[in-house]
Amino acid sequence: MGRRDDDVRGGPLDANAERPDGSGDATNTPEWAQELWATVRCAGVLLALVLLVDWGSGRLTLWRAALWFALTGLLFVVLYPARVSAGGNWLASRRLVREHRVRTDLLVSVRCLDGISQRILLRDALGGRVEIDPEILVRNPQLWFRLHEGARKATADGLLRCGATVLGHIARRVDDENAQAVFKASGLE
Repeated sequence: MGRRDDDVRGGPLDANAERPDGSGDATNTPEWAQELWATVRCAGVLLALVLLVDWGSGRLTLWRAALWFALTGLLFVVLYPARVSAGGNWLASRRLVREHRVRTDLLVSVRCLDGISQRILLRDALGGRVEIDPEILVRNPQLWFRLHEGARKATADGLLRCGATVLGHIARRVDDENAQAVFKASGLE
């Protein structure tokens, strides 16, 4: 009962992705690339260490090496960072295999999920669901602007009934970070 992939790309859900005013997509590309390289390094170092320890102890066999490759591959999959992008009235989070997308102008709820790391769960009226780290929005004001723009429209249309508090907290954090950056750049820190 979920949405088909052709609904996500190029269908009516993506009709406002490219607007005539030239406002294109926003992504967390610089941070994502750094996180991806950290993931590759972490898995690579672990693989090198376990192979070196096994080789040094004389217990390295083909099946043990295959096991270590599988375990470090699993570590890579678990640590693979989400690539968040946004455009006109949509926000998407792409993991290793799948992309999740919501229409920000059709948001019905924004919830904060506590756990080991704080996450934000966005749901739209079409059944779309995206879970992202709020730090991504704080570090990238363009992504925040895209989300906030759509959430304002959803609130005005009466769709967004749950989540104004969460969005308010993120807005204050984004404003604080931007003010700190301005003070730092101007030497008033």
